[in-house]
Amino acid sequence: MLPRAGVYYFPWEISSVAEGEALRTFGRLCCYDLARSEAVLTTQHNSAQYQVCVDTTFVEPFQAQLGAHYMVLGEAEHREGEGLVVKARILTCVEGINVSLLEQAIQEQRKYFNERQE
Repeated sequence: MLPRAGVYYFPWEISSVAEGEALRTFGRLCCYDLARSEAVLTTQHNSAQYQVCVDTTFVEPFQAQLGAHYMVLGEAEHREGEGLVVKARILTCVEGINVSLLEQAIQEQRKYFNERQE
């Protein structure tokens, strides 16, 4: 069963997501541990590097391509000592994506939804 559509969050905004909330985010796959079913996505924003830990239990097996861009849809889970982990329901390789255009599209989508709510 798939989660709700999920709101897009930038990797630097992940810490504000509530437990169990459906979310979407993206990043470059920097490491994958099949034994622990964990992947780490990284993203550079301004001068800082951000990491998103992803639990891949529900999407295995998958062809991990280190260095490729991935999008993840899943639920937020707060783990003791690790911070927020995204329990992936969908983990898709989107290599070749223009990240700056994706960020711009997310901003436009947010603006549209905010205008609709008013």
